[in-house]
Amino acid sequence: PALNFSFFFLFLFSLSLSSARFQFLSKEHKHKKEERPEEKKREFHFCLVQNRSHTVMWALFIWLSLLLISITHWVYSWRNPKCRGKLPPGSMGFPLLGESIQFFKPNTTSDIPPFIKKRVKKYGPIFKTSLVGRPVIVSTDPDLSYFVFQQEGRCFQSWYPDTFTQIFGRKNVGSLHGFMYKYLKSMVLTLFGYDGLKKMLPQAELTANKRLELWSNQESVELKDATASMIFDLTAKKLISHDPEKSSENLRDNFVAFIQGLISFPFNIPGTAYHKCLQGREKAMKMLRNMLQERRKNPRKNPSDFFDYVIEEIQKEGTILTEEIALDLMFVLLFASFETTSLALTLAIKFLSDDPAVLKRLTEEHETILRNREDADSGLTWEEYKSMTYTFQFINETARLANIVPAIFRKALIDIKFKDYTIPAGWAVMVCPPAVHLNPDKYEDPLRFNPSRWEESKSNNASKHFMAFGGGMRFCVGTDFTKMQMAVFLHSLVTKYRWEEIKGGNIRRTPGLQFPNGYHVRLHRKETRDCHK
Repeated sequence: PALNFSFFFLFLFSLSLSSARFQFLSKEHKHKKEERPEEKKREFHFCLVQNRSHTVMWALFIWLSLLLISITHWVYSWRNPKCRGKLPPGSMGFPLLGESIQFFKPNTTSDIPPFIKKRVKKYGPIFKTSLVGRPVIVSTDPDLSYFVFQQEGRCFQSWYPDTFTQIFGRKNVGSLHGFMYKYLKSMVLTLFGYDGLKKMLPQAELTANKRLELWSNQESVELKDATASMIFDLTAKKLISHDPEKSSENLRDNFVAFIQGLISFPFNIPGTAYHKCLQGREKAMKMLRNMLQERRKNPRKNPSDFFDYVIEEIQKEGTILTEEIALDLMFVLLFASFETTSLALTLAIKFLSDDPAVLKRLTEEHETILRNREDADSGLTWEEYKSMTYTFQFINETARLANIVPAIFRKALIDIKFKDYTIPAGWAVMVCPPAVHLNPDKYEDPLRFNPSRWEESKSNNASKHFMAFGGGMRFCVGTDFTKMQMAVFLHSLVTKYRWEEIKGGNIRRTPGLQFPNGYHVRLHRKETRDCHK
């Protein structure tokens, strides 16, 4: 239709020019006999100028025509991408922008994002769109999403928009594939694997107890920022032996600036949140780079943290680990270990505040652990931690409703046929966890917070209907670390403290989860007899 309109417009324009030219020539012939000799010279110059103006007009007309045809063809091609099969229904939006503005539009719902919900209603569970200049197939279909995760490395590979790789680094672990990804994953598991977490448990409990004691002496505490600080300090100590009290620079401040722009629209213009995000990354990377150079220059006799282990790997003969990959790895680990967990913890406490019955049952589980000890004041053991059945159900339900990761991206390596549709090679596929987690066909009353729904679940990790921690070979390696952090903190909180809400607690998604006004509470220490009754 757009091309037909262009040609129709050109035809009318050409016809009008021809008509005007014909009228001019008719008048010229009619008055030719009446011309005087002295007028012929003037008429000659007039005709010459007139012919030149017509030539310029025709040249301009041809240039504008070609431009209009090119633009029309480009817009048509954008809206109707080529495919050797049947593309899912949907809209590609505006050229270059696509539907990015609608995707990033803030909302305050706990339901499926309006962008997704509206299009699923119109097009079905699988549809096409365009985000930040790339064609994307969006999947809210559990079968397709599960298939995408299971076919990692064969039909699909991990992919993120260019803006993401600018933020996290082009050599970040999420953008690497094959052997290199497996190699880095095995490195990370030395810290976040079973043995590493078992050693970290006492330190996690000690850190939680100290912070809760500190907060209880304050008028109020903003939980999102406070829990982020607590988790960041513990993680940074294990990763790079960072001590905020001894360091001349505050590493976390750079990550805060980074996070504030992470979920903003990607315009790298001074003053924008995205620009501040890139600046925060650069400052954090500079600190890590200086630390790496200092460690290599003055190696420790007794390696004591993950950074020492990374440096040993870099210095091995024939290593495939470069400084760039190592630094991007450290950056991603520092970010991922505290930001997502602090969001989940804050929302978890909000859920407890809103549901006294759940709080009562959770408290009973942890007080039972204390009563069964010979010494109630001794620290948590690994066996006690693994016995927290209801706590893990509570954490899973929090993760299901939090939907902290609203989208997981992959890229098709070959043309993929699924059901009646074709996913072209090179296209991105966006798996939408909220649509899976809030599906009423799988979860009864999906917006209701109900940890008991997990009692009959055979798996607490990834499945076709639960992907809060990813899926397939890229299932989040920090999942168990996150669960341990949350469980240990909740144990200390519900057995020793009560709290009251002061202000905040409302959420916003852009599309990632935020607490725009924070979540402020006041902590009160329980009486000793209440803790052990």
